Amino acid sequence: GVSSRLVCLFLPACLHSSLHFGAPLCCLAFRARFTSRLPFAGSCSVLAPLSCPLYWFVFRASFTEPTRRSSSCFTMPNQGEVPQDQDHKIIVPVLSTNEVIARLHDNMLRSTHQHVYRAMYSSIVGGVILDPAMMSIPLDDHMVHRGHGVFDTAQVLNGYLYELDIHLDRFLKSATMARVVSPFTLSSLKEIVVQTVAASNCRDGSVRYWLSAGPGGFDLSSKECIQSSFYVVVLEASVTALVEGVNVITSTIPMKPPQFATMKNVNYLPNALSKLEAEDHGAYAGIWVDDEGFVAEGPNINVAFVSRSGVLLIPSFDKILSGCTAKRMLALAPKLLHSENNPGEDASKTEGNSCAGLLKAIHIGQISVSEAKDAAEMMLIGSGLPIQPVVEWDNKLIGDGKVGPVTLALINLVMEDMFNGTTTQHIRVSYRDQKNEA
Repeated sequence: GVSSRLVCLFLPACLHSSLHFGAPLCCLAFRARFTSRLPFAGSCSVLAPLSCPLYWFVFRASFTEPTRRSSSCFTMPNQGEVPQDQDHKIIVPVLSTNEVIARLHDNMLRSTHQHVYRAMYSSIVGGVILDPAMMSIPLDDHMVHRGHGVFDTAQVLNGYLYELDIHLDRFLKSATMARVVSPFTLSSLKEIVVQTVAASNCRDGSVRYWLSAGPGGFDLSSKECIQSSFYVVVLEASVTALVEGVNVITSTIPMKPPQFATMKNVNYLPNALSKLEAEDHGAYAGIWVDDEGFVAEGPNINVAFVSRSGVLLIPSFDKILSGCTAKRMLALAPKLLHSENNPGEDASKTEGNSCAGLLKAIHIGQISVSEAKDAAEMMLIGSGLPIQPVVEWDNKLIGDGKVGPVTLALINLVMEDMFNGTTTQHIRVSYRDQKNEA
């Protein structure tokens, strides 16, 4: 007979949007014996996405005659690369704990993202992990194999957390919709995030956090879970103003129904497929249109327009995710209105403001595709951008095909707000090296 051993490594795949962590998370070993020869032999490595696209299983299998022994090291194929059959047959080793740890560290040293992952908090271990190779979550966590979890994010800018409170509020609303009970109070969640950022010593980047139904088994129902789990990851990155226009397409991937689109859950397979579809067509992103023919959102971004008459248009949030950055932009946008169109604004404050009067009005509601494509300006909005100008949609120029003045003014307003560091949107992080200096 053919003897085989299957080792299953659990890895996080690209975590969104554009910022991801890929440290190996945990491993389980399974041993199987087959009584007949399988239709393939040699080393096989397959990437298989879960229902939760944040995670991947990496399956490595090999088959060998009991009388033949050879050694081989495991190598990960590049993304999209199809592994080739090898002439020789190998034996999959059964690793000791020390060997597993050594290989995890070796894999991380070869990773191009090894310096990005600065810290991780896990409620499973009850503390912060600084070694990227050890940043792990249990394989039987229901967020992994059932997609039963929610997440959110916030930016770290010049040592301040930006808009953490509003993101945490949305985070817990999503958790309620997903029927995941937090193991911590809101104030405790906030303190854990702040302390994890402090331990990371990261001054510029992003922090992502997840609330899962928790580990406990592989059933569908989360009633088997021991307790819900909370994870935080700090990633180092810089935020710069994006002033170059991009092109987008209309996505053909079905968008999520409102029940799931309005909560920030980890089921991002439609979002990932929409992004890949856009990239296949040489576009930056795909734009979803709802079943009534109105503009909805992008794969992980909101969308806004400026009409030819000077009205800022943004789709209502009743069927899509309520974007925190989009809402912040809407709060700042009245500065672009002329005082006569903005009764709540002191006219003296707009004096010397060269951008005042760029907008005639601000409207949140339904936007038809024809109206959107006929707009003078278009932009994408998200916490990691924060605003990305769009100059072409489905090969049709938006306006004159150039980045418009309202878009540029809104970019400046949002960037200034993000890096101000003195508003109520900011939380100062007390880093450990600062405490030591004090």
